[in-house]
Amino acid sequence: MELDLQRNEECKVAIVSVDDAKEALECKHVVYDVFSLVHSQIQTFGRLRHLSLFSRMGAGREVSISLDGVRDKNLMQLKKLNLALFPVRYNDKYYTDALASGEFTKLAYYSDICVGAIACRLEKKEGGGQVRVYIMTLGVLAPYRGLGIGTRLLNHVLDLCSKQNISEVYLHVQTNNEDAINFYKKFGFEITETIQNYYTNITPPDCYVLTRYTVLSTTKK
Repeated sequence: MELDLQRNEECKVAIVSVDDAKEALECKHVVYDVFSLVHSQIQTFGRLRHLSLFSRMGAGREVSISLDGVRDKNLMQLKKLNLALFPVRYNDKYYTDALASGEFTKLAYYSDICVGAIACRLEKKEGGGQVRVYIMTLGVLAPYRGLGIGTRLLNHVLDLCSKQNISEVYLHVQTNNEDAINFYKKFGFEITETIQNYYTNITPPDCYVLTRYTVLSTTKK
């Protein structure tokens, strides 16, 4: 049985946020062939495992998905994923922020295969000590979309925000990326701002700021 990779909107959401693209892009930017890179990535993990994914799903078995934190020893896995998923070369600050965010940055594994990630940055709001979360990137390798991996990664961050009384989560999305916009709207995100010429060497260059606000819980005395 073939895996239907178009089962829902999440299947189509590959690039949902590009962090600080103006700083991250090289002067002579090379747009990567995403599909060939993904294919190469899968071959690196092992063709037999890739085929096993489809056979196990065809047999109706439960998909094993787990999340793991990003540390110095596995940071290269996040870098390889970003290379396969996004037409942007991220600078050192991106990875420093991802490591500093702790549990807010996660790798997603199908069995022992790293297939997706969410990377966040913790920021202090202006005029106060409150913290907000910026989603720098969220992506899943193409053959593994439609399994709820992106949803699980995003829900992990939203659950952390709830537990830590963080009321604001936001990200940037290219204005023509309707699949990503619709994906985030399902989780309560709203378009709160439009920024002209935010991106360099990407058409259109404009982006939306998508924000999700939550009401902070109060502790009864």
